[in-house]
Amino acid sequence: MRLSSALLASALLLAASAASADSRVFIVANQADGYGVDECLARGDKCGAHAARSYCQSREFAQATAYRRVDPDEVTGAVPSGGVDKCSGHGCGEYVAITCQR
Repeated sequence: MRLSSALLASALLLAASAASADSRVFIVANQADGYGVDECLARGDKCGAHAARSYCQSREFAQATAYRRVDPDEVTGAVPSGGVDKCSGHGCGEYVAITCQR
C-alpha cells in the first residue's frame, strides 16, 4: 500500500512539474505606437520586459522568458515574398517573438 501511495505521489509531482514548464512562442507584429515599446521588444532591451510580461499574462501565462525581433523569413508562410503585394515602409514586415511560460 505504501508503494502505491509513493508511486501516486511521484506521478502527481511529475504531472505538476510538466504543467508548470509549459511554454509557447507568440509571433506578433512590431507596430510603432509612439511609445517606444515596440522598439524595446524588437531590440530585446530591458524596457520591453514589462510589455512582454503583460502580453503573456493577458494570455494566461505567468511570465515572459524571452522576447526578440524575428526576421520575416523565420515566420513560415506568414509574409508574402516579392510581387506587387510586397510590404514597404517603417515597421512593415517586422515581427517580435515573445516566449511565455506558465
